[in-house]
Amino acid sequence: MTLTQDTPTDDSTPQSSSPPRTRTYTWADPLVGAGAAQDLSGLDYLRGMARGDFAAPPIGQTLGFRIRDEHDVQPGQVTFRMTPEEFHYNPIGSVHGGVYATLLDSALGCAIHTRLPAGVGYTTVDLAVKYLRPLRLGMGEVRAVGEVLSVSRQVATASAQVLDDSGKLYATATTTCLILRPTAASGATP
Repeated sequence: MTLTQDTPTDDSTPQSSSPPRTRTYTWADPLVGAGAAQDLSGLDYLRGMARGDFAAPPIGQTLGFRIRDEHDVQPGQVTFRMTPEEFHYNPIGSVHGGVYATLLDSALGCAIHTRLPAGVGYTTVDLAVKYLRPLRLGMGEVRAVGEVLSVSRQVATASAQVLDDSGKLYATATTTCLILRPTAASGATP
């Protein structure tokens, strides 16, 4: 897939003197890994993804974030890493809030996933993000660290932070996720 930033051509918009940018990236079929996830605990699946046993989901390639290695996946905690780039920018010259939210949502959900057994899934019910500082080009890598607060039979909660290498805080988030357990009607044990 190729993304190109085009220069506007209507008379009401100022023309840019910089050349258009192009970004190309590839991804693997996300359903292959999703199928493997059904037979593994969340912790084992995410550690396998960190090792490269399973392809990372396409959203990671799209936004340029990743789990660096197995140390970034611990029971109840997952860390994603990202370097702010120009393609993350909003119209006012900093990383778009949706990029923060996606990075944090990924860390939160995956932290919860590490506490789930094989065959049990989750989905986000709510996500609350607090933006504290802008992320900008040239600042280096940041990390989103998600940690589980609680997991019950039906609901899990987690919190996360976006931090730079010096530990400066850029955003925080919390989530509530619905736990999706197999039903007795499908032949699985509840």
